[in-house]
Amino acid sequence: MSTLHSAVQISQDVLFRELDGEAVLLHLDTGKYFGLDAVGARMWALLAQHGALEPAYRSLLAEYEVAPDVLERDFTAFVDRLAAQQLLAVRDA
Repeated sequence: MSTLHSAVQISQDVLFRELDGEAVLLHLDTGKYFGLDAVGARMWALLAQHGALEPAYRSLLAEYEVAPDVLERDFTAFVDRLAAQQLLAVRDA
């Protein structure tokens, strides 16, 4: 289970493409596609940029009007779903 203190590593077997503000992830090993809305695409991009939840969370908090506890819950749940699909690996920082 991820926390704001977790680090992430995106699988090398995942391709990311943005399409009109949304995004598609393709897991090359499984052949499965995953669609992300605009917020999910932004979360993914920040995870890829920072490699850790806390700086990505801070960026999201500055960009979106959302309560900090709601963002933390939703963001860590998002990361956990990606990890369950083997799109990224989560580790303690």
